Formats: sequence, structure tokens, C-alpha cells
Amino acid sequence: MTELHLWLRHEARTTERRTPVVPDDARRLVDNGVELTVEESPQRVFPIEEYEAAGCRVAPAGSWESAPRDAVVLGLKELPGGPAALTHRHIFFGHAYKGQPGAADLLGRFAAGGGTLFDLEYLVDDSGRRLAAFGFWAGYLGAALAVLRHRGRLRAPLVPTTKAELDETLTPAGAGPDFTGLVVGALGRSGRGARTAFATAGVDPTCWDLAETRDLDRAALLRHDVMVNAVLATSPVPPFLREQDLDAPERRLRTLCDVTCDVGSPLNVLPVYDETTSWDEPVRRLRDQPPLDLIAIDNLPSLLPLESSTDFSAALLPHLLDFGVTGPWGRCLDRFRQAGREYGFDKGDDLDH
Repeated sequence: MTELHLWLRHEARTTERRTPVVPDDARRLVDNGVELTVEESPQRVFPIEEYEAAGCRVAPAGSWESAPRDAVVLGLKELPGGPAALTHRHIFFGHAYKGQPGAADLLGRFAAGGGTLFDLEYLVDDSGRRLAAFGFWAGYLGAALAVLRHRGRLRAPLVPTTKAELDETLTPAGAGPDFTGLVVGALGRSGRGARTAFATAGVDPTCWDLAETRDLDRAALLRHDVMVNAVLATSPVPPFLREQDLDAPERRLRTLCDVTCDVGSPLNVLPVYDETTSWDEPVRRLRDQPPLDLIAIDNLPSLLPLESSTDFSAALLPHLLDFGVTGPWGRCLDRFRQAGREYGFDKGDDLDH
């Protein structure tokens, strides 16, 4: 591979404790000739000393703005509000290609500085399957929180935990299931995680995927007590729930968790809310009579930062070792260029710097 300088940045979001590269995989990168600079971060689940021991350089939090121009800045969630012009190559989940709020501003910052976004959501194989994802843990946490809310055990604010501790709270108190559950998108990564959490809670959920959503039976959907949506739509589909469905007299649904959190996008399959929930206020009441509660947290896996980071890092590592502008990274680059054209930004040849 060509010489690569990765710059692992501190996450600006205060509730983000995950990392795309754990210390064990940082050591593998360094051993393979990658220069790895890691920013200090008081919230990252792994202490900076473990990265130092792995042979990484250490830099202050937020110093990526003045990193060498050839450094590739690596993160997970959104960048801070500045600078206005982004000059580096960045790897993170940009959420900017489906008309989301703030998409034009983010892409405009890249256009202004000549930088490049390699969006991790579009790091895919030849068949379009994502190569590194937090989906399983997003689904697991989504279903777990929905179960706890439905059973009256969810406490706010939410705090990071371990799977063992979380599973202990999910253990059913009675002999049999106390509610009916539905997982939509049950065959994907997130759906598999949701099904696993339901099983831990003693619930055997109804599982829907493409066949069931192609001709959706909303009446059947509304007959479930708890629903977890794990569908990430890539093209427009009829919504799974509409405002009028929430007022249907036959609605039995009481707890809704949207793992996907595609709010603000025209591809949103649950256009019954317009703002995500948070760790401080994880639940929003959509209807009072009968009650319907929503959980829509867009960084669920950060509640299990150790497990989710370890899995994600292991999946991402081989692709970081093969970083370039062809293969999966080339597909990321093509999607970035396409988005620039869609928003009227002319990126020019700087994309390949």
C-alpha cells in the first residue's frame, strides 16, 4: 500500500464514546506501516494511553484542522460547525446524500476547501452490501430500550453500559412473554440485532422483511404492542406508519423504536415525527390516548461502546490497510462526486489529492 497517514479525531458529540479504530487494530495499522495520529478524547471508551502503547502519535482534541494536508481524518459522527472550508480527506458517516437537513452545508464546506468525504455508509462491496457497520448493535439497543420502556424499566438519562449489564435488565420477570413484538427489516444486520435482544427479553417477535413490506398490512402492524423499525430505505417506498394510523381505533401499538432515524429525509418510512430523541430524553409521547411512545436515538451503539467499537474496527481494518481511490473507496468517491453534482458543487480534480 502507499504511505498513509490516518488522523483519528475526537468526536464532537458529547454522547459519542465509540471509535472506528480500537487500540489492538491501531497496533496492526502501525505494524503495517500506517502513520496513525490519535487525538486525545476524554469520552472515548479506550484511554489514550492504549493508543500510545500501540505506537500511535498523540495530538490534542480538535487539532485535525491543522493536520498535514495529506492526512486522512477518520471519525464516526458529524464534524463540528467549523471550519467553513474542509481541505482534508475525511472518513465518517456524513448523512448527506439523501436530502437530510444540513447536507448542502456539509457538502459546501468540502467544495469550499477542496476536501473529500469518504462516507462510511457507502463503503460497500460489489453487491452494495456495507463492509463495516454498527447495524447489529443499533438493532440490539433499539429493541432493548423498547422492551425496557414497555415494561416501565427505562431510566433517563441513558448511560453507556456493557452487554452483560444490559442483558440482566432484559431478563423477563414472568414465565411467558408479556407483550407482542414486531421487527421490520428483520433479515438485515439491525433486524438480527433486534431479534437477538427480543429473544434475551423472552419475546419471540413477528419478523417482517421485503416480502411483508412490499404490500404492507398496516392493520396487522398496529396489532403489535412494540415495533422496532430496522429498515434503511434506499428508494422511496410507502410509509409504514402515517399520522392517521396513530389515531386508528384498533391501534394496539404502544412503543415504537426507529433504529434507522431517517428523519428529515424524503426516504423516511416513519414520517410521524420530525426530531430524534436523545440520551437525556430518550422517549417522546406521540399520542396520549391510548399512549404511544417513540424512541429514535441516532447513535444507539454508543450505549455499548466497547462491544460495538470492537466489532466495527475489526470490519474496517482490512479496508484501511487497502485505502485508496479504487474498489470500495472508489465507490465512496464516486458517490461523493455524484452528490456534489446534485447540489451544484463542482469538485474538480482536487478530489483525488
